[in-house]
Amino acid sequence: MTLHKCLSLASCLWVLSLPAVASPGEHFDFGHSAPAASATRTIEVEMSDIAFNPKSLDVKAGETVRFVLVNKGHLLHEFNLGHAAMHAEHQKEMLDMQQSGMMTPTAINHAGMDHSAMGHGSMNMPGMKHDDPNSVLVEPGKTAELTWTFAKTDNLEFACNVPGHYQAGMVGQLKVAP
Repeated sequence: MTLHKCLSLASCLWVLSLPAVASPGEHFDFGHSAPAASATRTIEVEMSDIAFNPKSLDVKAGETVRFVLVNKGHLLHEFNLGHAAMHAEHQKEMLDMQQSGMMTPTAINHAGMDHSAMGHGSMNMPGMKHDDPNSVLVEPGKTAELTWTFAKTDNLEFACNVPGHYQAGMVGQLKVAP
């Protein structure tokens, strides 16, 4: 075995030995996840088929908000913070997850997911997981939370990227003021 292959194998083994957390290397210019205890405000967002209530939100740069997400609909929904381009990219991943059977229109395939990390789903199939710190899936009749510290003034969206939901209008405006 060459030195390069040994170093590559050692690197892979080191990465696999790290504890599972939600996308630790992922950086968002608009903020980061935070513990619920650090929230300065709580906002409840209702999810229905196919809409958010409220449809727009205003927060301040530097503010830590605890979002309480209540799915009152009959379908699986997602609450995802980001820019439109981020949502478009994430929608491709969500379609792959649905096509692979990891989620159905109404549920998450719990047999293939580990919900212990940060309250988000993590799937056991290589390359496919739903563990982004800016996103949470909520099954019908369930409630979930996401706590976020907003880093800068920005115009974001909160969206459901379950296939077809964003396109049907399940997206809201989130303005981050100074």
